[in-house]
Amino acid sequence: MALNVFELSAPPVNSIVGHLFELGQDPLGFLTRCRDYGDIIPLQLGLTPTFLVTNPEYIEEVLKNRNDFIKSRGLRALKTLLGEGLLSAEGESWFWQRRLAQPVFHQKRINGYSQIMVEYTNRMLQTWHDGETHDVHADMMHLTLQIVMKCIFSTDVDAGETKVVANALDVAMQWFESKRRQNFLVLEWLPRPENIRYRHAIAQMDEAIYKLIQERRNSGEKTNDLLTMLMEAKDEQTLQQMDDKLLRDEVATLMLAGHETTANALSWTWLLLAQNPEVREKLELELNQVLQGKLPTLEDLGQLVYTQQIIKESMRLYPPVPLMGREAAVDTQIGEYEIPQGMAIMISQWVMHRHPKYFENPEAFQPERWTQEFEKELPKGVYIPFGDGLRICIGKGFAQMEAALLLATIAQRFQIDLVPGYPIVPQPSITLRPENGLKVQLKQIVPNASKDGKPQHVQTSN
Repeated sequence: MALNVFELSAPPVNSIVGHLFELGQDPLGFLTRCRDYGDIIPLQLGLTPTFLVTNPEYIEEVLKNRNDFIKSRGLRALKTLLGEGLLSAEGESWFWQRRLAQPVFHQKRINGYSQIMVEYTNRMLQTWHDGETHDVHADMMHLTLQIVMKCIFSTDVDAGETKVVANALDVAMQWFESKRRQNFLVLEWLPRPENIRYRHAIAQMDEAIYKLIQERRNSGEKTNDLLTMLMEAKDEQTLQQMDDKLLRDEVATLMLAGHETTANALSWTWLLLAQNPEVREKLELELNQVLQGKLPTLEDLGQLVYTQQIIKESMRLYPPVPLMGREAAVDTQIGEYEIPQGMAIMISQWVMHRHPKYFENPEAFQPERWTQEFEKELPKGVYIPFGDGLRICIGKGFAQMEAALLLATIAQRFQIDLVPGYPIVPQPSITLRPENGLKVQLKQIVPNASKDGKPQHVQTSN
């Protein structure tokens, strides 16, 4: 006999809107405290019955059953931005698109973009100078957007069009955060200022994307970029291809998922390295030994073991997506528990990645923990920076390669230190951003400058 999920232990309710106020004020802290109540924690978010899942087996059940558990109301609210792209599509529509796009994201094809990633990063570094103060989050956002635009469209996209896309994605993040705080109860079409701003920014982005698609169709040019590969992708059974609307949706999804998450992962990595100088020194030593002052290549990644451990550990402590939502499409079960249709389900990477049951010293930044043995023993459903199941992020290989190459390129040239006293506040919106950016000071490194093989830093006078 199935158990009633509503009879489980839950945090006390101190408001007529249930737990909504606590979740809105401090979502990461509140959800972390909820962990103590068990494997499934019932929550009342306004009129929406919800529960948080913290049992990795139950998490896997939810993520692997795409028919019973569909994307959340929160993600569906982003349809104006993402349309019917892979991130938001459901059912047979999603299955068809995934089958069509999967070959485009085969690792061998993705590997071809490694040179673009390093080249654009090196180009950015030419503009950096010793002693400068930067918002490194803004720098990472600009860099990863340039890279993904180049990978999608092959040409250097006009600066004005890139700015339009960057603005649309930024406005979408602000809009989503505003709607999250309202539990997505305020409708998008209401003439509120944030809704008007959001729709206007998306309209400008759509105009830029459709223009680039039309230019490609008119030119008939065959390139090795993602747009061409998506245009040429054909269903083997029906011979059907993507129309312009679906291409627009996939491009918008790629631009959001392909730059925002990597930029955030790297931003938090710079924070953690600055806070843990012994890790940074070990990283610089590996880069100096493996690269010996040259730019990294795809072939170097196999030797940059510690570099990749740092990325994994950074995404553990600061997962690019801190919270996923699902909704029960039908009456169903999770484990022994009865789940009624329409029930909202929350899965938090932030909560699971810092769970003391699975990680020793969970709050500590310890890249060394990521040995092959550790990863094999870690239960599925615990470490899920890219999700899991059939809907695992299709761009996982792209993101992992990009993060490691960008880290290696930058860290062998500059030491990045935090500006003392600058407020650092994680903002859990669609992704996990530093709410106020990340102010840092740059210190240039001279590679191979010492006899012991350790890099040295440029000495600047105050």
